[in-house]
Amino acid sequence: MKYSFHDAAEKELFSAIEYYEECQVGLGLRFSEEVYAAIERICKHPFAWTKIDTKTRRCLTSKFPYGILYRIAEDEIHIMAVMHLSRKPTYWKDR
Repeated sequence: MKYSFHDAAEKELFSAIEYYEECQVGLGLRFSEEVYAAIERICKHPFAWTKIDTKTRRCLTSKFPYGILYRIAEDEIHIMAVMHLSRKPTYWKDR
């Protein structure tokens, strides 16, 4: 299954990559790889992850405190947020 990012979710991803890279060289790349591994799992098994409302599901990354919030369309995954788990949990709902 293919996927797409909401513009704000893509900005969140790049911002987090930049943040981690500033913390330690190479950490941004590791974060990016972790996020894309989670997206790959989502695409393979879109209904396997926790449902957080009627349309949205959340897949947690394994090594970073982030969740990938997404919605399932007929033939595509729409990534709504790349959310740090300590943030206000509903900030993305208007997307």
